[in-house]
Amino acid sequence: MNQITRFGTGPRMSQAVIYGNLVFLAGQVALRAPGASVADQTADILAKTDELLAEAGSDKSKLISASIWLTDIATFDEMNGVWDAWVVPGQTPARACVESRLAAPQFTVEIAVIAGI
Repeated sequence: MNQITRFGTGPRMSQAVIYGNLVFLAGQVALRAPGASVADQTADILAKTDELLAEAGSDKSKLISASIWLTDIATFDEMNGVWDAWVVPGQTPARACVESRLAAPQFTVEIAVIAGI
């Protein structure tokens, strides 16, 4: 039977959950850069993603899937400029990106990933 391991667990959610050989990250927002540009928020989110993946024993070269939410799809290229510089060439995940309102107005980007361990 596979064990479930949780990281950053609070009353509502965990920041990361390991099940089997997979790690599932919660949607990350730019808690260290609220209200900043889309590029700066994306960079903050991806840095936090790196930290959470490392804590789980993984890294961005093992990404399987990514879901990205933007409050304004017109910022797609701005977000992609940071994303493209961050991902490992040849190891890019399956990905979806949509326009959506987020939980708080100071956040313009949210990213959730699933990775192998």
